Amino acid sequence: MFATYLIGLREGLEATLVVSILVAFLVKSQRRDRLPQVWAGVGLAVALSVLFGWLIEYTSTSLLARSEDRELFEAITSVAAVVFVTWMIFWMRRAARTIAGELRGKLTEALAVGSLAVAGMAFLAVIREGLETALIFYSAAQGAAGDSGPLLALIGGILTAVVLGALLYASALRINLSKFFTWTGALLILVAAGILKYGVHDFQEAGVLPGLNDLAFDITGTLDPSTWYAALLAGMFNVTPAPTVLETIAWIGYAVPVLALFLRPARRQPAPTASTGTERVADTGTEAEAATAPQRA
Repeated sequence: MFATYLIGLREGLEATLVVSILVAFLVKSQRRDRLPQVWAGVGLAVALSVLFGWLIEYTSTSLLARSEDRELFEAITSVAAVVFVTWMIFWMRRAARTIAGELRGKLTEALAVGSLAVAGMAFLAVIREGLETALIFYSAAQGAAGDSGPLLALIGGILTAVVLGALLYASALRINLSKFFTWTGALLILVAAGILKYGVHDFQEAGVLPGLNDLAFDITGTLDPSTWYAALLAGMFNVTPAPTVLETIAWIGYAVPVLALFLRPARRQPAPTASTGTERVADTGTEAEAATAPQRA
């Protein structure tokens, strides 16, 4: 359940920061009359994300009759989720310092066009996070059919993100967002490695990949699947005591190089020589907190 909580927290905080930047910009620009359009776009994005998540689940449980088809569908969604997780983590690592300025620029253009453009801009800013969350959650929660724990953990993570975002907006809380996204990004890479391993197993069960009975090792005697710590490892990172050879290759082949690339120190960009109108907060490593904090007279 920690894995799904982490997904909700990470994706939820990204979406919350985006919405906070949009709201703060409208408030500072004396354009509060456009706030209903922003919330309408956000609400539509959330509704469509929930619908997308339900559609994935309905397709797997109701539309696919054969077990082989369900295994293949789950394998494909697992691979897609890993692609989205990887792209999202590296995108946020690269774009964190400039996302506030880019959003303000797009919102300025939308304000000049009209209400629908403002709602559309807010919708597009949130829908990506929502669709990613639905897909990643479905892939991470596979094998927990009939268990409401993963869903409750996801909702808990999203609610935690909303509270943190509100506190950041009100300047009641200051966290190092750069370190937060680094640590959660590293954990999500391990979660993604587990999702990929699960996808490979589904491909094997669907008959697409060979080696379903070729075990890389079997440490069931040491890592008893019935123990709490084995369940924790399996739930978080899909670490199991008797994986197949291809599953093990997939887990290591993804986790090791992606973690190395992600944790590699980023090259410092030269500091701007002119003020951009956005106060940079040194202890966060991003513009997001400065952009969401209301201006004081």
